[in-house]
Amino acid sequence: MRSLLLLISLFTLLFSDAKQDIYSLYQLKQYDKACKLGLLHFSKHRDDENFVSIYAFSCLNADYIDRLSVPITILKNSKEARSNAAYLSIILMQKKLLEHSLKDNYNIKSLKLPTTDNILSKVFDLYSNLQIHKKIPLYVFIDPNNAKITYKLYLSGNADSSNMVIEELYDSTLVKKHIYR
Repeated sequence: MRSLLLLISLFTLLFSDAKQDIYSLYQLKQYDKACKLGLLHFSKHRDDENFVSIYAFSCLNADYIDRLSVPITILKNSKEARSNAAYLSIILMQKKLLEHSLKDNYNIKSLKLPTTDNILSKVFDLYSNLQIHKKIPLYVFIDPNNAKITYKLYLSGNADSSNMVIEELYDSTLVKKHIYR
């Protein structure tokens, strides 16, 4: 009996360490590591909406947008979880529509979607408000709130396996390069 309690305590400690590690990595803005660690422990903690939310926002900030679909379906049991799911859903949809437009020349101008403060949403809004949609290799947008910030949107790779890329620049200096696979 004592060894069973020790085993249960050990498992609890191991699981809480993973949750704490992911949270710590998130706080340190090491989103890529937090997302990858969360993926390893996801099946054990899929009923914990706090874990799922931290995992999802880590993946969002690490530009692993396609990893949001499962957390979106799980986050439904509390007001905060549903709010997180709605926010993540907007960004996932914008990524898919922007990718569809860039790769297949699909016109998204007529779509009216909610928006977020995420860079993908900002670029989606700028792209969807273009007056003329022509397929070109590189789109450059100036941030409407700060003329020193520009975004470059393009596809990289070959026709069979291309990634969508958003470069965020400040005064022509690259701040961050977002690669969406």
